[in-house]
Order: sequence, then C-alpha cells, then structure tokens
Amino acid sequence: MLFSTPLIRAAREKFPDAYIACMVAPRCKEALELNPRLNGIIIYDEEGAHKGPFGKLKLISYLRSKKFDAAILLHRSLTRALIVFLAGIPRRIGYYTRKRRYLLTEAVETPSEEMHRVDFFLNLGKTLGISLKDRNYEFFISGKDRESAGLLLAAKGIMPGDKAVVINPGGNWDPKRWPKENFARIADEIAKRFNARIIITGAKKDIGLAQAISSKMSRRPAITCGETSLRELAAIFEKAILVVSNDSGPLHIAVSMGAKAVALFGPTAPRITGPVGKGAFAVLKEDVGCEIPCYDLSCGDYKCMSAITVEGALEAAGKLLK
Repeated sequence: MLFSTPLIRAAREKFPDAYIACMVAPRCKEALELNPRLNGIIIYDEEGAHKGPFGKLKLISYLRSKKFDAAILLHRSLTRALIVFLAGIPRRIGYYTRKRRYLLTEAVETPSEEMHRVDFFLNLGKTLGISLKDRNYEFFISGKDRESAGLLLAAKGIMPGDKAVVINPGGNWDPKRWPKENFARIADEIAKRFNARIIITGAKKDIGLAQAISSKMSRRPAITCGETSLRELAAIFEKAILVVSNDSGPLHIAVSMGAKAVALFGPTAPRITGPVGKGAFAVLKEDVGCEIPCYDLSCGDYKCMSAITVEGALEAAGKLLK
C-alpha cells in the first residue's frame, strides 16, 4: 500500500480536479484514511461482504454508479480486472497477463528490467500521462493519533522529553526476522550509548517475541505490541530518534514518517522492496550465496539474517545518530 502512494500523489498532481479513489482490502484502509490526495476509499472485502458472486455483484454495481473514467490495476489479479470490466469503466490499465489481456484496454508489458515496487507501480501511470516527480512514499496521521501514542508511552514511563529508540522485531514470516539475541544486545547497547529508552513495537502476535527479547535485556523496555493502531504506531516512530527493524510494513511506515532507521534485510531484496522515503536510513544486507529474493518459508537456518552482525548494526546506528 505504501509503495503505491507516490503514484497516488503523482495522479493528483496530473489531475488536480479529478475524483480519485483507491480500492483496498479492509486491513489497508487505515493507511489511506487521512491521505489528502484521495477523494474516497472503496473497501473490497474478499473474505466478507464481497465474498462470492452476489457480494462481487454488489461491488460492481457500486463501481458502476460512480462512473469512473479509468482504473489502474496495481494487482495482477484476474478477479479485480473482471470486476472493473463488468463495472463498465472505459479505460482499464494494468500489467499484461495471458488470462486477463482481453479485460484490459491498455495491457502494459511487464518491464524486462527489475525495478523497485514504487517504480513498478508508477510505470502503469505513464499510460495516463502521469509522470514521476517524487519517489518518497507517504503516511498521514492526526494530532489525535499523536496524543493517543503519547498517552500510551507515558503510561509506560516514557515522557515527551525522553530519547526513544524503537525496536521492531516482527515480520510476516520467520526467515525475515533477525535473531532475538541480536535485538536484545543492540537495544541494551544503544540505550547505554545514547541514554535512550527502548520501545518494542509489533502486532498482538508479537507479544511473545517482545517478551523473549525483553528477558534477554539488562534494561527493561516498554512493550507496545498489540496496543496501537497503525497511525499511533506511526506517531511513535515519528517521536523516536531511531528505529531498528526487519523488512516489514512498520519499517516502511517509519521511513515514511521521516524516522532514522536501520533496516535489516535477509531473504528480501532492497532493490525491489527497500525503503524509499524522506527519513535517513541504512539498509544492512549480507551476501550469503543465496538467490535473492527468496520465498522459501521452509528454510531452517535463516543464515541471511544471522549474517547481519550486532556490531555492523551498531555502527550504522551510530552514523545515523551523529
């Protein structure tokens, strides 16, 4: 979702008076709710309201009523292409696939060269004359989000004047995660060197991971896993003097908020999904001889993540905090 925000901004710059909406899954709504480039957000709930043919017909009817002139399909889904086709949207732009080529009015050939996801999406916009001015992605929050985040941190003993460093150890699959011991060591060392308070962030499912890291630390961190909305999490990143994170959604939110970040990459490729934002960041990745990106979820040694040393991460953190 964040990788698509430069395209959304560029579309608004090209068509300042247009009605621009984004159709997203329910979990992505919060990431766009306050985006001033958009006039509307359309929820496509594949597992709920729009599951099955009758649910999809309801969505198609709604899209038809809006009388859109064009749709840019960032996803290569056949179903999504069929939905905008049946909605009668005159221009339907997306990357070519054999099964959906007849559903698109402009089927764009997939670029032969490898490109970052931001550029991959912006490439589709060229069909409408949308040009790139700024690759930085965006995430918008409110004063209320900042206030809520501040109250949460205060309840955990972290005050507005404290230096806060965020450790974000989660990831949507295990091979992307740096070892718990490494997070504990770097958190203790950063806290000591910079007189900082440590915050461990994550989803509710990461509570156990955060507690395991905390148990290995000599200084007790504040754990906010499962206690924040996405925008409150962004407010915590905005406050922090540094974020140390695996490749994950929160990493990209942090960079979009202008946070200084140490980004830990293993099986994923920074050239494709690395951070792009206004914040200062350092991407750490070691060559261990594996083909990257790698999506082998059965991998048991995680050597690509283990190869990133605590010393290397500390050096990167020190440079960012000079």
